[in-house]
Amino acid sequence: MAGLKEGQVLNTMNFKTVKVLRASKAKVELGKGGQGTVYKVEYDGKPMALKWYFKSKMKNPQKFYDNIKNNISVGRPTDSFLWPVDLTDWVDGTFGYVMPIRPKEYSDFSKYLLAKVNFKSDSALVNAALNIVDGFMKLHWKGFNYQDLNDGNFFVNFDTGDVLICDNDNVMGHGFYSGIAGKCRYMAPEIVRGDKMPDKQTDRFSLAVVLFMLIFANHPLEGRATVKDDDIITESDEKRFYGTDPVFIFDPKNKRNAPNKLTSSNAIKLWGLVPDYIRDHFMEAFDHDKLHGKKPQLLESTWLNAFIRWRSEIVKCGCGRENYVEPTGRFTCDCGKNRRIPAHLKFKKYDVPLYPGSELFACHTIADNEDFRSKTAEVIVSKSDPKQIGIRNLSNTTWFVTGTDGQSAPKGKNEVVRIVSGVTIDFGRTHTAEIIGNKKED
Repeated sequence: MAGLKEGQVLNTMNFKTVKVLRASKAKVELGKGGQGTVYKVEYDGKPMALKWYFKSKMKNPQKFYDNIKNNISVGRPTDSFLWPVDLTDWVDGTFGYVMPIRPKEYSDFSKYLLAKVNFKSDSALVNAALNIVDGFMKLHWKGFNYQDLNDGNFFVNFDTGDVLICDNDNVMGHGFYSGIAGKCRYMAPEIVRGDKMPDKQTDRFSLAVVLFMLIFANHPLEGRATVKDDDIITESDEKRFYGTDPVFIFDPKNKRNAPNKLTSSNAIKLWGLVPDYIRDHFMEAFDHDKLHGKKPQLLESTWLNAFIRWRSEIVKCGCGRENYVEPTGRFTCDCGKNRRIPAHLKFKKYDVPLYPGSELFACHTIADNEDFRSKTAEVIVSKSDPKQIGIRNLSNTTWFVTGTDGQSAPKGKNEVVRIVSGVTIDFGRTHTAEIIGNKKED
């Protein structure tokens, strides 16, 4: 069957209909990829997207159909997934699935890599990292692996860092294989070498590549050793660069593939500007043993904790500019003013700087929690004394605050804990943190 036409109506397995709409004045299609064409449709009275498959691109159409049907019944892992919601009936040996349409405020991640768009702030960039990691952690928790993770799988709101994950039709349950290996530059080396099929471990390698490209806008394995004089990359080259002989561009033990200005200019500029614990994670994710399948990949929770910490350490100056700071120290903003962080909250996992306007989230105040979206506290300035700041409890949990005199008092919702060095807050379930005043001088 040829492409769908404007006004064409198709039936679905849930006894509904989809009507093909014109995507723009110039064309009917929203977009076209290797497996099929995406159309704008009306479904259940709402504008949605329909991915319609090329018949020739499916090796086992019935298996593919049944897998998407199963994914629909299980449901999307989080709201970040543009997950299939319905399937059309078969038409001339092929079919399509209905999914939410991308909102206008989201752009392709690939545009960022081409420097056509940029993040509004560092906080937005780190939020994007958190959202991507969280999406794949929840996907794996739900029993799925993605199998084809690459830069084309994300729509990003570059103002906020919110992310939508698309192309979920190749998602399979653990232990199953969709037949799609992925893009070579994003595939785990063991897949490139032909040692194994995609699974959640190989997903985690691809995730590390995407995160590196998100932060540094360059590829982690493309350095001096991958540059060719004739600029022609063959299949043999790809297998060597990304499979049999990959080397991380910042490998501290092997400088053979060190960054070069041609392929790594952004990474050269940005590598020293990110927190050391972020650099350490990337050096671990792309070390020799992991690239050669001798060690498992970093868990999503490891990345999540690192990015939660990084976001906590991004401080906004009075001028509005953002700065990455050590929680215990001073910083000089680009505006030229010297600033001091008055205090920090010392948790077991990390320290959180306390300054007017800083916020705490469920991942900070609730034990063993990874919710980085739900705000549970904020630092405010006292109306009666501008020199005094406090932590306002925004949660529904009563905190117990122990002062320097050893006396404990409850603090419920909207009540404020005065920021005084030596005060300890029990947020519940013996999850505690201590307020520590920072030195006034370095």
